Amino acid sequence: MSLTKKITIVSETFHPEVNGVTNTLNHLVSGLQNLGHELQVIRPRQSEQDKDRYINHIQHVTVKGFPIPGYPELRFGIFAKHKLARLWKKNPPDAVYVATEGPLGWSAVSAATSLDIPVLTGLHTNFQSYSAYYGVGWLARFLIAYGRLFHNRSAGTIVPTHKMKTMIEGWNFKQVSVIGRGVNCENFSPAHRSAALREQWGVKQEDCAVIYVGRLAAEKNLNLAVKSYLKIHAKNPNTRFILVGDGPLRKSLESKYPEFHFAGMKRGKELSEHFASGDLFLFPSKTDTFGNVVTEAMASGLAVVAFDDAAASEYISNDINGGLVESFNEESYVATAQKYATTPSLLDKARKEARSTALSISWEAIIQQFEYKLLSLRPGDQAHAEQQQDYSVFSKNRSS
Repeated sequence: MSLTKKITIVSETFHPEVNGVTNTLNHLVSGLQNLGHELQVIRPRQSEQDKDRYINHIQHVTVKGFPIPGYPELRFGIFAKHKLARLWKKNPPDAVYVATEGPLGWSAVSAATSLDIPVLTGLHTNFQSYSAYYGVGWLARFLIAYGRLFHNRSAGTIVPTHKMKTMIEGWNFKQVSVIGRGVNCENFSPAHRSAALREQWGVKQEDCAVIYVGRLAAEKNLNLAVKSYLKIHAKNPNTRFILVGDGPLRKSLESKYPEFHFAGMKRGKELSEHFASGDLFLFPSKTDTFGNVVTEAMASGLAVVAFDDAAASEYISNDINGGLVESFNEESYVATAQKYATTPSLLDKARKEARSTALSISWEAIIQQFEYKLLSLRPGDQAHAEQQQDYSVFSKNRSS
């Protein structure tokens, strides 16, 4: 689309916070700006000094925020329908994209709908799956019902994989489309492999560096990664487990497994080097909607072992460019990880094929799909979605 449009992005989390949502939004915002569009970002204040202002020619409008329980470094926004309605009535955007389902996201959908501004929502986080890892699994049905109510108020919902589309359509989510995620194959590349970093880890060139990159938190199923590595190490002592990231489990893991290497949070060049200096990437999550780290690992030339879900279900072919484990079978996961770590020919082949696959996944194509979807919406589309809404919490079979 060639004409300049004003596009608003609403999210409870944004750069410089580090997570999959912010990573995706950074690419979408910069990509839309490069296409010539005027961007506005609505988000919570990240500090007391954080005020409304322009950053790199993008208007940032902030609302009061509060820490998210269990994620104190992240914040969710307050209800702000009236503020947004006043803002948009004075200078309306051509379309609104709401990336998160918190109070700010709810307010944005409400305000846009009241002003007949087309609004698209995205499902970036499986909160219903998280609940089981925090002892409140009984909340899953309520979270699904809330998500259905939230997203069906918009003109459409985008998800990153076909598996997720099928799953939420089974929960009666309406007008769902798939728009994937890209990967920057220059930032994530085998060219960033560092012999000095591997030496720092205590890993020789011929040894296997097993790596995990992500949040050190319960919902990431890290116990399975640990179990897999311990099996690998028992069979091949010339291995090392490298964990890149931070989170509530770090202290307990460091105490229990001092032989592991905890690299902490990494960004930019350091993150690229850590990815590329590994050999085998473990992604044991059962809760991610996509998992950008999977495609970043593939682009970096790593073999990935993951369940047949999220990004892996889209891009990994079992024993071709990585290990794909079906049915969330944890014993199979451990066996697959062990097989890759102890079979050099299989590992080397998968690493080369993974890089080749990643080269076909461009952010440019994803951004163009997103632009077309968002700007193809028309005023009144929400009303059509609203008429189809099912407001009953447990209508039909909605539990997962």
